[in-house]
Amino acid sequence: MSPALYHPSDSRPAPPGLSIRATRLEDVDAITALANLPGYRAGTLRLPYQKPELARRWLEGQGAEAFNLVAVLDGIVVGNAGLDRYGGRRSHAAGLGMGVHDDHRGKGIGTALLREIIDAADQWLRIERLELTVFADNLRAIRLYERFGFEQEGFLHNYAFRAGAFADAHLMARLRG
Repeated sequence: MSPALYHPSDSRPAPPGLSIRATRLEDVDAITALANLPGYRAGTLRLPYQKPELARRWLEGQGAEAFNLVAVLDGIVVGNAGLDRYGGRRSHAAGLGMGVHDDHRGKGIGTALLREIIDAADQWLRIERLELTVFADNLRAIRLYERFGFEQEGFLHNYAFRAGAFADAHLMARLRG
């Protein structure tokens, strides 16, 4: 049996001063700075020392189906999240990626980002299945995803080489119903 789907009233309020908005081309430097933080990077497949050109190409290359947000706290980008909708017979599904600034974890920013992503997926994009991969040692993220109805569907041994060792990961998904 699937867990109950997330409802907006289930989550804690966003921190004061936090706003969520669409990414902009002028966010390139802020997104690059996030990607270069050790904790943020540890949850991704990114290499150290990301260049702004990579973020610029990513932002400029977004298609019409892309849905990407940033979390801004008191004027500073402190998180980002996005959906990558699949095509063809998988157009009902999308991959989810997100991250929060190392110094701002545990403040409700990930919750606020995920709330907006899921609202868009359910209410505007008619996405029935959200998928993600999360490193097995990222317990805080796993608990967040579970609160929003994600379930583990698989386990990937030695998924990626990170900080000198192989790391395992969970495949998780949330079905709209």
